Amino acid sequence: MDTQDTTAPSDTAAPPAGEQPLQVPSQLDVPSELYVHDPATVDAPFVFPNPGTDFIPQAHDGGVFTAVDHTVNGNGTLPLGMMMPMNAPLPDLGASHALQPTNGHAMSADEIALYDRQIRLWGMQAQQKIQAANILLISMKALANEIAKNLVLAGIGSLTIVDDHIVTEADLGAQFFLTQENVGQNRAEAAAVQVQKLNPRVKVFPDSGSIMTKGASYFAAFDIVIATDLNPTLLAFINTATRLHNRQFYAAAAHGLYGYIFCDLIEHDYVLKRDKGNMTTKVGPESRYRSVIEIKTQKESTKTIEMVSKRDLYSTWDLVSETSILPEEYKKSKRRLKAVTPALSCLRALWGFQAQHNREPGRRSKEDLEWFTRSATHQHGLLSLPPETLRSEFLRSFLQNINSEVAPATAILGGQLAQDVINVLGQNQQPIQNMVIFDGEKMEANTYPLHPEGNLGRSQLDFGNTLPMNIAERPADMSQMMPMDSINTIVPPNTLGATDAAWVAPADGGERPGV
Repeated sequence: MDTQDTTAPSDTAAPPAGEQPLQVPSQLDVPSELYVHDPATVDAPFVFPNPGTDFIPQAHDGGVFTAVDHTVNGNGTLPLGMMMPMNAPLPDLGASHALQPTNGHAMSADEIALYDRQIRLWGMQAQQKIQAANILLISMKALANEIAKNLVLAGIGSLTIVDDHIVTEADLGAQFFLTQENVGQNRAEAAAVQVQKLNPRVKVFPDSGSIMTKGASYFAAFDIVIATDLNPTLLAFINTATRLHNRQFYAAAAHGLYGYIFCDLIEHDYVLKRDKGNMTTKVGPESRYRSVIEIKTQKESTKTIEMVSKRDLYSTWDLVSETSILPEEYKKSKRRLKAVTPALSCLRALWGFQAQHNREPGRRSKEDLEWFTRSATHQHGLLSLPPETLRSEFLRSFLQNINSEVAPATAILGGQLAQDVINVLGQNQQPIQNMVIFDGEKMEANTYPLHPEGNLGRSQLDFGNTLPMNIAERPADMSQMMPMDSINTIVPPNTLGATDAAWVAPADGGERPGV
């Protein structure tokens, strides 16, 4: 699999001569042998667990906090627009939520023997940091199965699994922690039993409650929060809470052969140890989001080793998923723009649809497919990508993959996310910056640094300057529970051209002539 960073992409061939983009056959029939579906939801809208009309704010502490929404004047300052409960009870993790570099105690001989290969790979200090980490994993589907497996085998301190869904027959297709006996049980509790067996030294805590019943302070108990397969509006809520408590955040989802990994590490420092080369490394910015903050050297035998400390700045989920664009260096190279996968445009269109409609696009709905086509085309242009790279075949393939789980794809995505979590905990490898887009058709998982104009890092969420003093006294108006319309995810009116309309399913469900 090609997992190269697209900051140095390979050449991508132009579309064959004469090929017309955006002409997708109207019927999107999915081969049943390729995808794992819940038969009851193939044609019906799938409702994600997000704050809708059923969400009731918890007021057990007498107040709520307001979550971030959108940029103001492009400067990274975020206005009020969403609300979330505070101060839910914290789980008894049996350890401090603060990451301790030495885990508070020396590793035993048994632990050293158990993790010997890992210690040889990333060192004793990194392994101790990993063992001190408390991780929260939200939503236990196929992708989360892979993440949990890799993190528990690596020897983290504790894993808390939150999922309020019940195991169904559809879950058995791609989730290896569940069996037929678990049908009807809570998904977190059923999976936790098998997860614990992987490594008895790791504390595994299942939580069968809804993540929307947790207060903002709930997330303070964890070093890293990982949310999988959730609605983008809910991801914005969680990311706001993690920023409030200075906690690192990952979001990821798999849609058949496609998927993504997003991370908001706020501001993350790490050290790269390498042989000193002929070129002198200088302290200072390397890009808008990365800078060298310190350089040290030491002699090892006949070699000079250079230890370069770097700092990466990150952006929030709201800003990255809706308003961020590719770096300027991409726009200067047609080759680099052609190499950007159209899955990025399609995913942003999907996030916009989910946020606005609280469901996924229906495969046989003319209105949904028309909306999605316009939005994907709009996002493609917003990212300054060449129109010919958003082809009809790709749109059809992406739409067919929505709401499906393919085990090999979730294994790749889950493995990459878990490895990055380990790298972040160890602080000796360069982390993801900040969006990975997986294309299973090409077997590529490329990284794209997506940031808005203006401030990055901690300054994006300066609550001291953006929140009113009486925030806890604000009324729990349900109109504030959902984000305002984004200027970049709302489909521009009257933008569906003739070539766009050609592939939209007819209202009667039949084949469109000439397609």
